[in-house]
Formats: sequence, C-alpha cells, structure tokens
Amino acid sequence: MSNTAKWMLGIGVVLLFFFGIFALLTLNWLFSEPHDETSSTSGEKIAVVELNDVIFSSEDIVRQFKKYRENKSVRAIVFRVNSPGGGVAASQEIYEEVKKTRESMKPVVVSMGEVAASGGYYVSIGANKIVANPGTLTGSIGVIIQYLQADELMKKIGLEAQTYKSGRLKDIGSPFRKSTEDEKKFFDQLIANVYEQFLEAVMEERKLERTAALRYADGRVFTGQQAVAYGFVDTLGTFEDAIAIAAEVGGIDGKPRIIKERKVRPFFERFMGERVSELASLKSELLNQPIVQYRMRTPF
Repeated sequence: MSNTAKWMLGIGVVLLFFFGIFALLTLNWLFSEPHDETSSTSGEKIAVVELNDVIFSSEDIVRQFKKYRENKSVRAIVFRVNSPGGGVAASQEIYEEVKKTRESMKPVVVSMGEVAASGGYYVSIGANKIVANPGTLTGSIGVIIQYLQADELMKKIGLEAQTYKSGRLKDIGSPFRKSTEDEKKFFDQLIANVYEQFLEAVMEERKLERTAALRYADGRVFTGQQAVAYGFVDTLGTFEDAIAIAAEVGGIDGKPRIIKERKVRPFFERFMGERVSELASLKSELLNQPIVQYRMRTPF
C-alpha cells in the first residue's frame, strides 16, 4: 500500500471516529429530553408532577410547575410526593413554586405516597389540598445536621490534619477534630433559625396556632391517618382520589385527561445499563448532600 493510500485510510478512520462520537451525542440529546405523555386523547387536562426521591435540587420540579402553570389547557396539577425530604433551600424553592401556582388560581392537589416527610412535607403545604394514604409516613417537621467525626481514627493510623483559617468558625464541622462549645452553640442557633422558618410556614399554610403546631413539630413521624387528626393533612385517599379532587377544584366535568412528563434516561445510561444509574444515585447521595437538611432519618 502506498503512503498516499495509508494517509487516506488514516484520515478516513479519524473522520469515522469523530462522526461516531457526534452521532452518539446527537442520539443522547434527542432521546433524553423529557416530554409529555397522556393517558387519553380527550377530556380537560390535569397535569401530574412527580417527586420520587431525596430532594437534592429544585430545578426539575420548579420547571414542571412553571410549565403547567403557564399552560392554559391544564386545569389543575396533582403533585405526587414520595420523598423523605432533603436540602433546606431546595425544599423551600419547591414550596414557593407550589404556593405561587396555587395563588395564580391554578389548583394544586398533593397526593402523598409511601413517605412525604420533613422536606417532603414542606413542599406539600403550599397546595390547595393535601391527600394522604392512611399509612403514609409524613410529618418529621425538623432540621438535621450530620457529619462524620474521624479524628480518633486518624490518630490510630498516624494521620494529622493541618488547617489555616481566617476566623474561629471558618472550619466549623470539620471531621478532623471535635467541635468546641462555641461551635455547638452556633449550630444550635443555626438549627433553631432554620426550624423556625419551617414551623412558620406550617402554621401559616395549615392555619395552626403555635402551641398546636409545636405539640407535634418535634421531628416525630406520623401516619396519614394521624396527620388528618392533627390538622397537618386535609383528607385520606389514594392517588385516584387526588385526581378526582383536582378535577373538582379545577372545574372539570367528566373524566379528565391526565398528562405528565415521561422521563427518558440518557442514551449513554441506557446503553451502559442499570449500573450507571446506580452509580449516579450513589454519587448524589455521597457528594451532593446539603449540610442543613429537612430530612427524615431512618435506621437503614
């Protein structure tokens, strides 16, 4: 083979390689965009927004609420919440978007799933109605900060951390040393302030006196049945009951048309299999943890 032919073959291989990369990226973009799917072809619309995980970010839920709030053909929104909570700011942002949607005269009905606790409860209280199953775990109104303490382990393996800081509280929460009394007082004040924000939102939205709210807002979890009795949830019912309530408050006659976004996994994720999803979930759980959380903690 001549040198010219070798050069042409090499150039062809390189071009083919880059074309393949371009094609894969294009497919990934085309097939990973969320789009609406519908359960029927007729009837006035109810949109379903789903929250099915720990709350690390508000972006996707806020985007969906804004989208359906501005869609005049959508008469009401059912917010399906199945979450133990998560980040403080993200929970507050979702709550504000739910509240904004309700105040725009677009009814929102929350349907609580297995768990809608702490931040999962916070995001729910801005709705027109909250519907829970009798066995739903909800409540857990409170704040938590957790971090690892590794100073004793480091001593055993002969490691020592050096920290240079501009102020005495700059490395507060460091895993390399025990907290000082000043730092513990600081954390107490921080948690008290963030807790008060949660409590005030609950009192405002649920029309509860402070003493009534404080009676149960101590971090405890309660069932949907208990939540109705305590005044934290409006009624018991299933997801289908929530749809019916949304149709009623949205002024829909007959069977509504249900729409929701169909989440399509990115092409690379589908190509590589479930392990990619598991690794992505593990990364979020380990690396994207907010420091201060509205989150229900479980023993497992």
